[in-house]
Amino acid sequence: QLVESGGGVVQPGGSLRLSCVASGFTFSYYAMRWYRQCPGKERELVAHITDAGGWTNYAESMKCRFSISRDNSKNVVYLQMNSMKPVETAVYSCNAHWTLTGRYYWGQGTQVTVSS
Repeated sequence: QLVESGGGVVQPGGSLRLSCVASGFTFSYYAMRWYRQCPGKERELVAHITDAGGWTNYAESMKCRFSISRDNSKNVVYLQMNSMKPVETAVYSCNAHWTLTGRYYWGQGTQVTVSS
């Protein structure tokens, strides 16, 4: 399973770091992604990191502000979010995907609210 934490309320321009802890599967086999779903909108991909952490990718609007990382020794993936904007208020969820088998897992999500 995947369990996210670190959500909450942050002021515009502020920073927040989300964590997603994995259990019950071989974490190092899985690429990890963060998604978000804003109210009334479809879920969108935020960031991606490969299984060994050697390559990352971000949605265009989040480049240079967000950073995804992972620690395979602790079975955790992080999302560092800086210079946050009110429109980024959303439920942020992590996803694990094993390309070789197609197996995947979802976390339950954590609410992030950007507001003054």
